[in-house]
Amino acid sequence: MPSLDQLGFGFTAPSRRVWAVKDIVAAVRTHVEREYSDSWIEGEISNFRAHESGHIYFTLKDDSAQLSAVMFRSQARLLRFRPENGMQVVVRGRITIYEDRGQLQISAEYIEPKGAGALQIAFEQLKAKLQSEGLFGSTRKKPLPLLPRRIGIVTSPQAAALRDILNILQRRHRTVNIVIFPAQVQGESAAAEVTAGLRYFNRSHSADVIIVARGGGSAEDLAAFNDEALARIVAESEIPVISAVGHETDFTIIDFVADLRAPTPSAAAELVIQSRQDLDEQLEGSRLRLEKAMRYRLLLARQNLVELSRHGAFARMMDLIHRRQQRLDDLVYRIAHAERNLLETQRRKFEMFSAAVRHYDLRRVLAGIGKELSSQTAAVSSVMRNFLLTKRLRLEHVLAQLEALSPLAILDRGYALVFDANGKLLKDADKIKNGDEITARLSRGTIAATVKQKLPETKT
Repeated sequence: MPSLDQLGFGFTAPSRRVWAVKDIVAAVRTHVEREYSDSWIEGEISNFRAHESGHIYFTLKDDSAQLSAVMFRSQARLLRFRPENGMQVVVRGRITIYEDRGQLQISAEYIEPKGAGALQIAFEQLKAKLQSEGLFGSTRKKPLPLLPRRIGIVTSPQAAALRDILNILQRRHRTVNIVIFPAQVQGESAAAEVTAGLRYFNRSHSADVIIVARGGGSAEDLAAFNDEALARIVAESEIPVISAVGHETDFTIIDFVADLRAPTPSAAAELVIQSRQDLDEQLEGSRLRLEKAMRYRLLLARQNLVELSRHGAFARMMDLIHRRQQRLDDLVYRIAHAERNLLETQRRKFEMFSAAVRHYDLRRVLAGIGKELSSQTAAVSSVMRNFLLTKRLRLEHVLAQLEALSPLAILDRGYALVFDANGKLLKDADKIKNGDEITARLSRGTIAATVKQKLPETKT
């Protein structure tokens, strides 16, 4: 078969151009920026993020498409409102391409709000509907158990919120049992899985309180918790439910239906064990008050004891004891003084004898004197021992008498000191009348009484 060239038809293969990714993106960017340098676009804000630099980033979307958007600080600081997720807006800016990602975006220069977005409208409509049915009423909300033994948690096992809850419970309430029901907390199946978790705990009665937890996110991320079916299951739960979805500024439908809303998952863990902490604080407060009351009673008892010790009867007793002690000191002094005088007399006699026999044989004289001195010393020692023994016996006798005279010793034998209303010691029954108030000091304690009858004196 002849070729095309043989038949007279000339053929040349087309040349191809190979673009680098950067070059083709740059070329498309130039074309796009030239064609759409000033565009107005209407859409709903989602994934809003304000950067520390002052730039703001968000996504414009409608029912079938979405477009990334950025507004740099120089334009963002001129905004008179703060864009939020779900807000319907009109954006004016330049269409461009972010080359690092090859992503089409609009560099916004002006944003004009157009009312609430579709998600926000749906949220407000469902909120109004459930509120009109009374699902948000405080009267239907159940209180948290005082000391929960089992806590059920419905969340994703990989969620950071679960780790925060477990850390707090482990640190502050180690004895509690935790049951985790794994569930998706984002996406189309999230509402159904969270609903299944609530039904499981209510059916099995395996928890005293339930925590539904999820970290923060955009309105789209939290949309599962605005589900009407889920909200009704939360309202119907026989077990108290704590909603811990999103950050403190995030609100979902189940926040209003739940028995308690926690601003964060960590706060939910603290709230669920708050009752135990309150009980511990009450016990500590009771202990402190009891300790204070005991100290006060002891102080009153001490003051009462001091007042009793100042009573006239005890003062006279102490005066007698002091006089006997003074007499004892005087006797001891006199004994010591007599002993010194006796020794001084013996010394002088010894000196006199020594002078008289100085001219005699000193050894013989001294031997005689030594014997005599030893004999006299033994006699003196015997006399002193007898004297001191006599004084000691006398002193012991005096002390025994003093102890026998002590009112306290008398009270230990079953007697009592009876005083009239003026605190005077009663010795004569004729000095009181029927109806008079008297007090009796016993060996241990004091009693008060009223005279009902005076008995005739019995003679023995």
